[in-house]
Amino acid sequence: MSAAIVGDKTGFFLRNFGKGLLWLVILIGAFVLIRQNVDISFKEKLEPFFENTSLILLIYSLSEILFGIFPPELFMLWALRTGNIVDYSLYILLFATISYIAGFIGYLFGAYLQTTIYFRYARKRFLGKYHSLLQKYGVFLILVAALTPLPFSAISMLVGSLHYPMRRYLLWALSRFLRYAVYAIIIWEVGLF
Repeated sequence: MSAAIVGDKTGFFLRNFGKGLLWLVILIGAFVLIRQNVDISFKEKLEPFFENTSLILLIYSLSEILFGIFPPELFMLWALRTGNIVDYSLYILLFATISYIAGFIGYLFGAYLQTTIYFRYARKRFLGKYHSLLQKYGVFLILVAALTPLPFSAISMLVGSLHYPMRRYLLWALSRFLRYAVYAIIIWEVGLF
C-alpha cells in the first residue's frame, strides 16, 4: 500500500474524527449551559418523557436503524440522569449493542435486499455520497463509520450490498463499542460538574 493512500485514509479518518469531537464539544457545552439555566418548571414538564425508558430506547433504536437521525451522544447525556457509574455504563453498553445490531440489520438489508425498489431509492437518495466514499476507501470506511459521525447503518447497508464477508464485517464493526466507550467516559466526566 503506497504512502499516499495511507496518508489519504488517515486524513479522511482524522477529518471525520475531528468533526465528531467538535460535535461532542458543542453538545456538551449546550448541555452544561442548559442544565445551569433551565427553568425548573420546564424540567418538571419533560420529566415524564425522560422517565419513560422504553420510549427512549425505542426512539434510539429507530434512530440507529434509520441512519442515525439523532446523535447517540444525546442518549448518553440522557443516561447521565442515573447518577451512578454502574447504571450509566449499562446504558452505554446497551446503546452500543443496539447500534451494532442496527448496523448488522443494515448490512443484512444491503446483502439480501439490494435489488428492491426501496434499496435503489435509498441508494440514490441517501447513500450516493457514501457509495463514492466506499469505492474510494474500501472497507476502511466501516472502521471510520464505526468511530466517527458518519452514518454507521448506511455504510453497513452499502457494505452488505457489495457482499463483503459477514464475519469480517462483524469484526470491523466491533470498533463501534470503542467509540461509545470513549465518548461515554468524556460525557461522564463532564456530567459530574
